[in-house]
Amino acid sequence: MKIRIFTILLVAFCSFSYGQEEMSKADILYFEYAYEDAIEEYKKEMLSKPLSSQQFANLAASYFNTDNYKKAAETFFDLYKTDYELSANHFNMMLQAMNRTDDLERVNTLLATRVSSFPVELMENAELNYELLHSNDTTAGRFRTFNIDSNSPQDDFAPGFYGEKLLFSSGRVVEDKSIYSPSGESYLNIYVARMSADGSILNPNLFTGIPKTKFHQATPFYSDKLDQVFYILSNAEEGELLFDENGKNALAIGTVSKRGDFLYLLRDLSTSFYYPYYDAASQRLYFSASLKDNYGGTDLYYVSTNNGMIMSSPVNLGPRINSPGNEIAPYIFDGSLYFASDIFYGLGGMDIYKSEVQADDLFSIPINLGYGINSESDDFGMIIKKHEDQELIGYFASNREGGKGGDDIYGFLAKEMPGPKILLLKGNIVNPSTGNAVSKVMLKLIDSEQKKIKEIFADEDGNFRVEIPWQEELTIEARKPKHSQFYLSLNNEQLLELQQQELTIEMSSIDDLVIETEDQQVIKLNKFFFAKGSATITPEIEQELEKVVNIVAQFPQLQLRIESHTDSRGGSSTNFRISQNRADAIKKYLQENGVPSSNILYSVGYGEDKIINQCENGVYCLDFLHRQNERHLIVILNYNLLE
Repeated sequence: MKIRIFTILLVAFCSFSYGQEEMSKADILYFEYAYEDAIEEYKKEMLSKPLSSQQFANLAASYFNTDNYKKAAETFFDLYKTDYELSANHFNMMLQAMNRTDDLERVNTLLATRVSSFPVELMENAELNYELLHSNDTTAGRFRTFNIDSNSPQDDFAPGFYGEKLLFSSGRVVEDKSIYSPSGESYLNIYVARMSADGSILNPNLFTGIPKTKFHQATPFYSDKLDQVFYILSNAEEGELLFDENGKNALAIGTVSKRGDFLYLLRDLSTSFYYPYYDAASQRLYFSASLKDNYGGTDLYYVSTNNGMIMSSPVNLGPRINSPGNEIAPYIFDGSLYFASDIFYGLGGMDIYKSEVQADDLFSIPINLGYGINSESDDFGMIIKKHEDQELIGYFASNREGGKGGDDIYGFLAKEMPGPKILLLKGNIVNPSTGNAVSKVMLKLIDSEQKKIKEIFADEDGNFRVEIPWQEELTIEARKPKHSQFYLSLNNEQLLELQQQELTIEMSSIDDLVIETEDQQVIKLNKFFFAKGSATITPEIEQELEKVVNIVAQFPQLQLRIESHTDSRGGSSTNFRISQNRADAIKKYLQENGVPSSNILYSVGYGEDKIINQCENGVYCLDFLHRQNERHLIVILNYNLLE
């Protein structure tokens, strides 16, 4: 049976003593990765006594690891229907198996049953990647991939740049190493080979820059800044493997300096560490492991270092990156984190994903790089750098059909970054009057054909972030009850510019713009006066009416009544005529300056009918008291109905 190399590295080498009599023969075969033999033995054991729930889970996982996805899906689902709680990793295996058997509808149904137990990031990741993988956007054809000449019939994987050379891991047989029984190949070794201008890899030889050992040495990463090689190796001492109390030998991360000094960096006899990557810019050492705070299988972590010396505890990269599946092989290039995951919404097995590295340990949604880089087999361990003529050159491992062995190393040359093109919109929503955040605003994204792409809500702090497949044109609508509407259409060039900055959306609250007076809601304006006996709009009056124009533009659903009132001085019929002329003049100005006539339901002159103080006909009053009665109100008739 073929054991995938990435599976070996995820589980590491285990040895169980004969004293563990509670384990059946099938269990032992399972934990020794002899999955086909374990399946047959579990079948035999079922004839004599029922299997435990854990053994059924092992059986289902054995079917999965031997590519019998139909039986894996059936066995996992039968177990799921019982009271047994599938682990996050086994739940992911079940969904993967169903995906492989084209049972996507059941996948979505089962996922919905667990939505409350999974991070919201997982659901967002799945939604976008399903959409991308079923869209017309594909990476196939954008670059050429090739199987390198130096691959062997054994497993070759985990490429790493070493100046103008390439380091990689291999299970090819060498004289001074024993055969690793789960794979039937030699314990893993690190090789070095020459890179040619066309990406070919030539003349591989055992890498002599690290101490020799009889056991695993793999997944190298060379830091040119530190001039150090980071890699994984079996825990051993004085030429003998070290085991924990349960008989497990785990994998550690070590480093060799330019002077040849070796140092263990991450070492725990009960915990395996995989795929070290050192980021010189942040001085962080990234790696894969299954620690207590993991989200499923192996997760991606980092530790802070001082020139490669560890200075912090491991930090989990969080649910945007890590999933119920296994995440391995981190690599950062040009602001993007590349890694591999076997999460259920991929193309199959391990797929390579890309996520933009944001500030404050935030990441964009990891995007499946699609066909070409990925396949329905296992694809992992991607590295990439700039090449001649501004091209990009990269390598990754895959066990896809047509290779020379199990896992082979593939290369590619490209003019642009691989992966579907994503549109990232992020920003905040503020009230321009107060400067405060506007929370819980609904944002709707609309394509060039006026079809809704997505709806989201800003958070309590007015922040929003959404990722969708790239659009050449996009309209953004923002709505919240009793707030101004926001509408913005963007073309391709504007969308490209927006990728480098945040979008600030201003939304006014109607409550900041109105005031209650005379038992009705009116637009808040500074008091203005017409010349005596006149209905002419002066510049001072224009300044106030422009506020009304702007408010109606923000709240196009407003229904208005214009009211004009005079004081009691003069004849009542004259006052009525003057007030009506003034109301009509206000209406005319508003309409001529952009307020639709449909927004103004009435313009009414009340004359002196609604005096608000004691200054009625025949009552002596000071001028300022009379002027209190001369007023002009823009009343909002549908205030209580605004949405």
